[in-house]
Amino acid sequence: MNMDKTVTIYSTPTCHFCQMTKDFLKEKGIAYTEHNVAQDLEKRQEMIQKSGQMGVPVIFVGNEMIIGFDKERLTTSLGVTA
Repeated sequence: MNMDKTVTIYSTPTCHFCQMTKDFLKEKGIAYTEHNVAQDLEKRQEMIQKSGQMGVPVIFVGNEMIIGFDKERLTTSLGVTA
């Protein structure tokens, strides 16, 4: 099993679910890299290519892609308690 737990979030400043995701990660003490796809057009293209999605957040935990704020999947993927 791949133990790479690098967390990357493609988000926008006005996205409520992005904020919920970031709050959840902070609460759990999980470091993450955030890409503001409202401003970073290159990262927006990257997100669309990787996910086929226009909506945010698109979250990667290692190689696992999670679309939207899915607390259950994040909890499982990160190996933290809810």
